[in-house]
Amino acid sequence: MIDRQLGLNAWGIYLDQAQLPVLRRTVTELARLQEKEDDLNGRELAAVILHDPIMTVKVLRYLESHRGRSQITDITTIDRAIMMIGTTPFFKQFADQPIIEDSLADYPLALEGMMQVMSRARHAAMYALDWSILRHDVTTDEVVVAALLRDLAEMLLWCFAPGQMLEIRDRMRRDPTLRSAATQQEVLSFRMIELQINLASTWHLPKLLLSLMDESHAELPRTKCVALAVALARHSANGWSDAALPDDFAAIRDFLKISPDEVWERVRHTALQTAQGWEWYGVHPAAAWLPMQTAN
Repeated sequence: MIDRQLGLNAWGIYLDQAQLPVLRRTVTELARLQEKEDDLNGRELAAVILHDPIMTVKVLRYLESHRGRSQITDITTIDRAIMMIGTTPFFKQFADQPIIEDSLADYPLALEGMMQVMSRARHAAMYALDWSILRHDVTTDEVVVAALLRDLAEMLLWCFAPGQMLEIRDRMRRDPTLRSAATQQEVLSFRMIELQINLASTWHLPKLLLSLMDESHAELPRTKCVALAVALARHSANGWSDAALPDDFAAIRDFLKISPDEVWERVRHTALQTAQGWEWYGVHPAAAWLPMQTAN
């Protein structure tokens, strides 16, 4: 754990060398799938990985670091990555991983914050998936991965700098008028998006995924889909009475070109369906993730 302020480059170096922890449920599910490896479907394995943003980036990072000369295109989806790695090498490479819940056992409030961000990322990914299908996007999986990884830097800082992340959270709670980017700059000496870009460059993550996560390219439909999904997940995590949600719903309506009632029904269906997997993150889908009709 880092309890002192580090610069952006120092954090990039540290996280590049660190053993990144994954969810306990991820380890359990991968062990279960390994027992039936001979009959394993690659999509089933990908579905487990895509519940865990850190596991997802570890797979992409591993594949990039073992890129062969014959691979001339980036691998941007997890099922394709598994196909390239192979199931037996995959299980061998990702055995005995550190576990988030163990790493943060002495920091229960930080563990709670970490799990909330992980759950939020999963919701964003599922919103992006639903909207991509509606728009007949032929590569929905890329949008899912981009939404899932959009707040990766925040997750990693919860893991390795829990004290500083709690300070940011507490300042924002004491003064809701504070801007998150400014608070991050004060506490960390940089903004989380800067660390996100630093890591993406260091790990040579696929350029397509980076463009989908870069809101400066919001004029591109697929990038806008990711941005809207991430915003909806972030705001609804505060409860379905969050003041930003009406603007989110209006933007989604304009983007998808459907009626307000249909927007609400699609969001509600996805939120309820995704919340059924709350055990992955230990975040019970009570008020935050269960949309009520009054939110329309």
